[in-house]
Amino acid sequence: MATQLTVQAAGAAVHPLAVTLVRRSGLVAAGLLGGGRKAKRAGRRPAAVDTGLRALEADALALGWQVGPRLRAALAGLPADRLAVTGLALLAVLESAVGAHTPHVPLFRDFPRRVPADTDELYVRRVFTLLLQEPAQPCVLCGRVGTVGPVSPCAHLVCTACWDDGYTGCPLCHRRLTGDGPFLSPAARPHGGPVLPMPRRAAVLELAGDVERAAHETLAALLARRTPLSPVDRADLAVLLDRVGTADPAWLPDIPVRETRALVLARLLAGPLTAARTTELLDRHVTSATDALRLLYALHGGDPGLVAPPKRHRSLPRPLRRALLARLDALDPGLLVDDLLRHRSRWLHAAEPLHPFERPDRHPRAAAAFAVLRGTPVDDATALGRLLRAAAATHAPLLRIEDGRLRAASWGTRVEEALRAGDAPTAVRLLAGRPGELLRRVVALAARVDDPRHLLDTVAAVAGAVAPGVLVAAVGAVRAATWPAVSRLYFPRGGRARLWAEPDRRPRLPADLGGALDEVLTGELRRRAGLLPGVEVAVVDAGLADLTAPFAERTASAALVRLPRGSSQPLPPGRRVRLFLHWTEPTGTRVDLDLSVAMVADDGRFAGWCDYTRLRFHDAAVHSGDLTSAPAPLGASEFVDLDVAALRGRGIRYVAMVVFSYNNVPFDAMTDAFAGLLGDPGRGGPFEPKAVEQRFDLTGQVKAATPLVVDLHLGTLRWIDATMTGTGSYHSVARYSRTLARLSAAADGHFAAGRRVSLWELACWHAAARAGTVVVRHRDGATSAYRREPGEGDAAFAGRLVALGPTDPRDVPTAAPAFAALVRGDLPLAEGAQAYALYRGDLDGDRVRLLDAADLIAGLAPGG
Repeated sequence: MATQLTVQAAGAAVHPLAVTLVRRSGLVAAGLLGGGRKAKRAGRRPAAVDTGLRALEADALALGWQVGPRLRAALAGLPADRLAVTGLALLAVLESAVGAHTPHVPLFRDFPRRVPADTDELYVRRVFTLLLQEPAQPCVLCGRVGTVGPVSPCAHLVCTACWDDGYTGCPLCHRRLTGDGPFLSPAARPHGGPVLPMPRRAAVLELAGDVERAAHETLAALLARRTPLSPVDRADLAVLLDRVGTADPAWLPDIPVRETRALVLARLLAGPLTAARTTELLDRHVTSATDALRLLYALHGGDPGLVAPPKRHRSLPRPLRRALLARLDALDPGLLVDDLLRHRSRWLHAAEPLHPFERPDRHPRAAAAFAVLRGTPVDDATALGRLLRAAAATHAPLLRIEDGRLRAASWGTRVEEALRAGDAPTAVRLLAGRPGELLRRVVALAARVDDPRHLLDTVAAVAGAVAPGVLVAAVGAVRAATWPAVSRLYFPRGGRARLWAEPDRRPRLPADLGGALDEVLTGELRRRAGLLPGVEVAVVDAGLADLTAPFAERTASAALVRLPRGSSQPLPPGRRVRLFLHWTEPTGTRVDLDLSVAMVADDGRFAGWCDYTRLRFHDAAVHSGDLTSAPAPLGASEFVDLDVAALRGRGIRYVAMVVFSYNNVPFDAMTDAFAGLLGDPGRGGPFEPKAVEQRFDLTGQVKAATPLVVDLHLGTLRWIDATMTGTGSYHSVARYSRTLARLSAAADGHFAAGRRVSLWELACWHAAARAGTVVVRHRDGATSAYRREPGEGDAAFAGRLVALGPTDPRDVPTAAPAFAALVRGDLPLAEGAQAYALYRGDLDGDRVRLLDAADLIAGLAPGG
């Protein structure tokens, strides 16, 4: 799986850096896969090398990858034994990426051809047999003698004549069978079917010319991100830090995202650093009490996003503890107290290992702030009490003695009091001191102010200091509050993104105010784009309008195709689409996951379902059968086939994919758990690696995932990567029918309405500000040229580009673009070009700098 950094090949672990480079940039570090230097041979290569190389290329193609010419030449120079080791390791990485590293055996062996149509009759037969069957007696169903016996591990008595070998699990309880016995004979794999085309996600694998440079560049891109890292990015960060080394932190750049900064600092401070180096790191990178709290969470194994607390707060080495208290003592007292009170419950636990009152004379301001946090009594008979009274006198009116305790009026309290009193100007003035908070609340402020011009001027004055991710989110919030209301969609920070919707009852902002705020915010983003290095020609793909600018990346699933939440893509060609689920349960714990789909009609009604209780939905959706356990090494797999035309014919508009943990075991407890979507597999087996279009991990302390919604009318798939809140056990689609119907329509309507900034807009802002000529590739493959007119400013040029307005009648330039934002990377680019591509295609990660969607936002960092 994508976050699994110990891929196994032929009994040996593949180096985690090799996995990271292949997944992120398509570069193969052959030396990390078991191969050695290029062998010097005279004459022709042995036939074994040529044969092995052809076999490796064929196996890679079957998984959806092509071997590039440089990589092929390097592999061809290896001795046969080295080629075998390297090839097996590379295939192990690729198989893990698509989910082919494990067998996929559905309950009904001949799925989708032999799945019972009458689920109720099947259930009755199962219960009847379970209750009445006795050993050494005739079968209760067919009357035969000698055909009844127990199966392992459940020991249910099963008649091999009534329940044929179409099952791979116990026919009665559907637990995965172990050992020898009936129902376990392997099914013959179909042969002679049509050759599957390469999937959209197909990419070229190339040789990493300089592994160290690739590692440093990948690490630098992650550290420069302006949005929190996803779990897979965090795992890659740890691998890259191990490669670069943490013994000497002099290389460490300024890291804009505080969560990322805390992760890196925690790894550095865990090493053998001198006291002076520790102090230097803290002074440079801990600029607030919340930075220190994030660092403490990371040091204790918790989440530096402050969502999930550490399981326990460990003791800290005394030098580090004293250095942290000294750093807190050096902060502005007002900001220090505000930050402690803003995260009061978290700090009450995190402060224990710091022992802030052990020597308060060494750090008096920090001791006073923690006394406010804890509500410590001021006892003049003690040294601490006298210190607290002196602090109140020194820092009045911020601090005061009240009821025998040290108190403070926090910044947050003053803001909330101003808003409750209807004093919007005071709230705006206070929030202007924290520009990010101002923009996060800009819609609420805009609905309350009497003087919109003052708010606009304040936003314009502070926007230059705000992170680009916050600016992009503010643009979306302003549009959602200005445009006609639709369902309001929530993606909270906590844990995984638990999605829910409700009608948007907020008052609409006046169109002129909403438009003015939009222009101020987008104008700042365009200004920043203009500060980036210019290029002669840029190319952008109009299909990027289907992709949403990334948000809530902190909880994004590790996926084969990194679709930002809310993005849509056309369904793969063919009549059928197949959903899949695989999991392996931990030893000693039975886990029953269920793959289900919910059907929603044109009018938003819940119209039906296909799951373990209904294996067929009018033959338009077919379930492979309900496996109720997944012991290693086989695990368990479930599939649902969707006949797109048949579902449309029955008036179905949306199909929501859902994965439930039936017996309420969280996904994080699994040894391995992932799901995804295949294109039409033809006559192949249940799981065809080459047909995999998307594959994603199931993670987190959750039991119900809603990863995607299919719009059958438009023929699109919308990636929402969210979860639902569920209680108790025995989860099923029918139990959540209304919720699923509402969420399916709301998610599609919310994102399709264009309220959130799209990657198309982001790409146009980059291109219009940086290039004199922009080539647009339209959805039909045609291209148009846009050139800046004399006297045309960035705003007008970007607006014409975003709207696909009038083009330049001259020919499209032939110069290779140095900046590209594409759906599929199949265009020739200049050496060293910056390129984003949803599907990497032919792009060579050693020739061009590959960007993620988050990198397009990170490039618009404050500056100038």
